[in-house]
Amino acid sequence: MAGPPDFAEVDVMGMEYYRNKVAIVTGAGSGIGRALVEELARRGGTVIAADIDSARIEETAALISRNGGKINPITLDVSDFDAVKNMVDGAMSVHGRLDLIFNNAGIGAGGEAHHLCLDDWRSVIAINLFGVIHGVQAAYPAMVKQGFGQIVNTGSIEGLCPFPGTIAYAACKHAVVGLSSTLRMEGADLGVKVSVVCPGHIKTAIFRDARLVKIDRNKMLDVQLKLFGLTPERAAAVILRGVERNRGIIIVGWDAWMLWLFYRLSPSLGGWVAGKLLKKARQNQVFIE
Repeated sequence: MAGPPDFAEVDVMGMEYYRNKVAIVTGAGSGIGRALVEELARRGGTVIAADIDSARIEETAALISRNGGKINPITLDVSDFDAVKNMVDGAMSVHGRLDLIFNNAGIGAGGEAHHLCLDDWRSVIAINLFGVIHGVQAAYPAMVKQGFGQIVNTGSIEGLCPFPGTIAYAACKHAVVGLSSTLRMEGADLGVKVSVVCPGHIKTAIFRDARLVKIDRNKMLDVQLKLFGLTPERAAAVILRGVERNRGIIIVGWDAWMLWLFYRLSPSLGGWVAGKLLKKARQNQVFIE
C-alpha cells in the first residue's frame, strides 16, 4: 500500500486513463459521489450517475451537462437489487461494456450497541453493505464475461479500525473492506480489478444527514466542525489516482492515514485511545442515555 499522495500532483494525472470509459457511480447526488461524477466527466468519461434523491441527482446532471460532460442520471435505491441490476444491464446494452462501477452510496449512522434495535441495524446494513453487494452482484459477472473492468467500493477508515459509537456503520464498513479484498483476489486472473476506498473525515453533509440513535446531533456537529478534512473534490481526485494505479486499499485523507498507521503499529494502543475518546464523548453527553 502506497503512502499518502502528493496532492499537488493529483489533479493533473489520469486524464487519458478515464477518457471514453463507461462508469457507474452510485450515491452521485452529493458529496464524494457527485465529485467523482464531475471529475470522471471532466476527464472524458461517460457516467451513469445514480442516487435515491431525484432532486440531488438532477442537480448533478445539470452541473455536468453545463460543463459539457456526458451523464445519464438515474433515481435509484441501491437496496433494491432488481433496480441495480437493471441499471447495469442498461449500461451494458447501450454502451456495449462497463469499465467501472463505483459502489459509493451510503448513509452515516451512529449509536452504541445497547441503544440500537434490529431495525436500526437493518436500515444501515441495507444501504451500506447490501448496496455494495448489489452493485458487485450486478456488475462483477458481466465484467468477468467481458474480460475487464474495475469495481471500486466505498468503505471507510472505520472499516480498518474500531470506532465505538458507530457500531452498525463500522460493522458494515469492515464487511465492505473484507468483501473487496477477497473479490480483488478472485478477480485478478479474470481481468477484473477491485479497490476499496477508505476515507477519513471528508467535508460533506454526511454528519448532518446521518441516522443517529441516542446521539446529540448538535454536539456531534460541533465536534465535526473542529476536524480537519478534505473537500469532496480533493477526495475524488485522490480516489481516481488510486483507481488508476490499481491500489487495493485507497486511504483518503491525512487523518485516515494517521489512524490506520497508528492502529497497525499497535492495535492495543489504538484500542485504548479509541476507548478514551468514547469515554470523553460520554462525559460531554454527545451520547444520550
